[in-house]
Amino acid sequence: QLQLVESGGGLVQPGGSLRLSCAVSGEPVIGWFRQAPGKEREKVSCISPSGRTTGYADSVLGRFTISRDNAKNTVYLQMNNLKPEDTATYYCAATLKYYSAYCPPDGMDYWGKGTLVTVVS
Repeated sequence: QLQLVESGGGLVQPGGSLRLSCAVSGEPVIGWFRQAPGKEREKVSCISPSGRTTGYADSVLGRFTISRDNAKNTVYLQMNNLKPEDTATYYCAATLKYYSAYCPPDGMDYWGKGTLVTVVS
């Protein structure tokens, strides 16, 4: 049973930056997802257990960077040039079924409780 704990959310102005952290034991595949009120859950980014392979949604490509420090049992999501449409609750999720940066939402087995990111002027 994996436990995931997100942190780092908050209120930021457009163009600002935040870094989210996901504390997780072991080295599973980790995905970051987000869900805004009234919208469907969206996959944001994914990282392989080693950290060598990553993937991003088109909406965040070039602005967000996922990374991990397995010695610290932590996965990060660096978010730069934030936009109002990035406002959402961000969740990290894990699975032990895969070995690459493959994070189908329905295939993730463990979820954190989420951290809220609000981008507003």
